[in-house]
Amino acid sequence: MSTTLSPVLSDQWDAERSWTLATYEQGRGYRALRTALGMAPADVVTAVKDSGLRGRGGAGFPTGLKWSFLPQPDGGPRYLVVNADESEPGTCKDIPLMMATPHLLVEGVAITSFAIGCTHAFIYVRGEVLHVYRRLLRAVEEAYAAGHLGKNIHGSGFDLDVTVHAGAGAYICGEETALLDSLEGRRGQPRLKPPFPAVAGLYARPTVVNNVESIASVPSIIDRGVDWFRSMGTEKSAGFGIFSLSGHVERPGQYEAPLGITLRELLDMAGGVRGGHELKFWTPGGSSTPLFTAEHLDVPLDYESVGAAGSMLGTRALQIFDDSTCVVRAITRWAEFYAHESCGKCTPCREGTYWLKQILARIEHGRGTMEDLDTLLDVCDNILGRAFCALGDGATSTITSGIALFREEFEAHITGGACPFDPVASAKFDYTPRNRRADVHALSGVAAGTVGA
Repeated sequence: MSTTLSPVLSDQWDAERSWTLATYEQGRGYRALRTALGMAPADVVTAVKDSGLRGRGGAGFPTGLKWSFLPQPDGGPRYLVVNADESEPGTCKDIPLMMATPHLLVEGVAITSFAIGCTHAFIYVRGEVLHVYRRLLRAVEEAYAAGHLGKNIHGSGFDLDVTVHAGAGAYICGEETALLDSLEGRRGQPRLKPPFPAVAGLYARPTVVNNVESIASVPSIIDRGVDWFRSMGTEKSAGFGIFSLSGHVERPGQYEAPLGITLRELLDMAGGVRGGHELKFWTPGGSSTPLFTAEHLDVPLDYESVGAAGSMLGTRALQIFDDSTCVVRAITRWAEFYAHESCGKCTPCREGTYWLKQILARIEHGRGTMEDLDTLLDVCDNILGRAFCALGDGATSTITSGIALFREEFEAHITGGACPFDPVASAKFDYTPRNRRADVHALSGVAAGTVGA
């Protein structure tokens, strides 16, 4: 795998006033829209399907295939909803994309809407990022003025209105059906499926819900062709993606590269782990994916390879933690987040995340027992696959993988009566992490069950 980056989505991020229509059109802006309007809508769907583009929001479901699930037109409306409610810890790719080049998303919305027969699309953005909301509103306004949105777009006979909607800042609204409920003015809670949104989504009409990066990738596919897109990535994970490196790395930031690149290659470009420290653990896809260690530095970052290694590619949020980090403390903070963000609709998640938070806090502060570790795993097992949506499953991922990889560190908190990484308490510890190779192999079996659930 070459370490060459592939700036497509981020190509104009460093341009002067990159967010304006004038700058966007100086590049290849809205050229793909004109091309798409000259095609049959079904051909646009086929092109995206043939490209192998997979959902960039975490699940990795084929985008074109998702579009094709819509039933045949019945004379009623159908909708496109863009999920811009990015809010998982460590995930930070959609917000900079919308800030730097909002017109790329608007053009993708127009092409996708044309392909699926939608005349009113919605962009659901996290309301707490007010600056992004305002930038999207301005981009939509410019697109209307230039004729890229509105009535009879570029003389094609295609009409499209776009509404930018600000949510109230709930993580659960990143789940597509909770997002739809919120968009309709109800409390954001996951719906029972089936029916799926493709059949009965927004206002009980056929609806496509896609992530920002998925929709923003569409213009380049239409403009440059399927073969060009498939020339990057791997056979089953085609194309490029934004990899967000954060944490204990010399140069954190967004690195747009072909799928299949490794963390070792990305770290080389990012200057490596911060000076004087070594990599301890990292997340391949955000805080809802099982942990990896230095043993996984050369795992190709594509959907199949990461899954086979026992985790999930997710949103490609690569959070890097060095040897100064207490893994128990990090996992506890994530557990507190999921307990806080649980919508409370289903018992396994509502009750389970609460107890996970309580038990982990007890262990972190040195008041836990060895039996607590078994209780943690038992609670995780009772949440996994039994919650209404993926929030519950995600809340268990770092816990089960963390215990499998770093059980001795959890035990050190219990036997020592405090955190071994606490400067005040550390003098009484003789804690040296042992070789974790055997635990890594054990994790692959545990996490593989998690992924398949």
